[in-house]
Amino acid sequence: MKITKLVRTLSQNQWFKNCRNLSSGAVKESVDCVVIGAGVVGIAVARELSLNYGRNVLVIESDSSFGTGSSSRNSQVIHGGIYYPPASLKGRFCVRGRRLLYEYCKQHGIPHKQIGKLIVATRHEEVPKLSYLLNHGNENGVEGLRMMEASEAMAMEPHLQCIRALWSPTSGIIDSHSLMLSLLGEAESHGTTFCYNNTVVGAHFEGNQIYLHVSETETVKKCDHHSQQHPDILLLPKLVVNSAGLSAVAVARCFRGINTGVIPPYYYARGCYFSLLSSKVPPFKHLIYPIPEDGGLGVHVTLDLDGQIKFGPDVEWLDPIDDISSIQNKFDYTVCADRAKKFYPEIRKYYPSLKDDSLQPGYAGIRPKVSGPGEGFADFIIQGEETHGIPGLVNLFGIESPGLTSSMAIAEHVATQLSV
Repeated sequence: MKITKLVRTLSQNQWFKNCRNLSSGAVKESVDCVVIGAGVVGIAVARELSLNYGRNVLVIESDSSFGTGSSSRNSQVIHGGIYYPPASLKGRFCVRGRRLLYEYCKQHGIPHKQIGKLIVATRHEEVPKLSYLLNHGNENGVEGLRMMEASEAMAMEPHLQCIRALWSPTSGIIDSHSLMLSLLGEAESHGTTFCYNNTVVGAHFEGNQIYLHVSETETVKKCDHHSQQHPDILLLPKLVVNSAGLSAVAVARCFRGINTGVIPPYYYARGCYFSLLSSKVPPFKHLIYPIPEDGGLGVHVTLDLDGQIKFGPDVEWLDPIDDISSIQNKFDYTVCADRAKKFYPEIRKYYPSLKDDSLQPGYAGIRPKVSGPGEGFADFIIQGEETHGIPGLVNLFGIESPGLTSSMAIAEHVATQLSV
């Protein structure tokens, strides 16, 4: 949607009142709620605010469609809630989100399968880590977890090799695009407007009022680091949710007047996937995960809804990029075929019969991290006024895995926080 069309759309909507033209040429519009970013979390937040709170929401998305970033570049797994410390947001929202997600999928016909997951130890020194995960899962309220001896796990999966396993029956897979499409449709039917090809390039504050600076993405991409970005439109919202994913920290840092001391450092970790060349019978029927590694859950087996196998993601820490490049979405999703050389030995730890030359490059995703290499666990960060001091603003930082599983629970939490 072009800025001119956006202005016409807003002006025709009773919730959006046109105020005046500024001398700078930017149009000034009063709006109710703005969600920055149309990934699965942003869409879920927009749906929650419009459907259950009667708010009129405008979603600003810099790309040409919804869900083109991390939301579509992941394993499409519904996680149980095992990996995360008790009382953490990741633990709480993963368990709550999983339950909401399965119920939503059943009610709305979203393609999914509850196929279960085996987390496997392939060395004796890894067995205590399985016990650690079991304890976390039990404390988080994950249902049905139990330890398996190798014989039982390998009876379930004859191609598997392990010495012990943790079984999670509530884990599954989902068609994330169908989920987002359904959530988006509900949001639109309750008054949400989705505006694509427009980018939030900054904000400033006058009293308690947020002024969001919005420009057409095509214009933003032409800007360099030395040119001053003049917005095409200024939005004056009552509520703002910064759900910009990979760019969330960069967007917040461009808000003039915010306390930058509360904005976390950010890191990017690329994860590549490789597909298993077609086989008549897929070697696995369940999700197979190794012991987690630094920055990720390990190169694991996941299946799509047609039974096709893929392996990944690995963890490749990327060099930092500046805020402008982040907002311009200058991320590299290239999958180098040579990276398969590192995949084979990792996969063969639990799938020793993997044949040479059986992996082909799939796709890559990038995780928005708030902790760097070797720094250990970092929770979701959901910042409201109590943290940054700005009424009506919620920042979502570090919404990586289990973001998809947690999306509806995050939406509940954010909407509740904004309604107080």
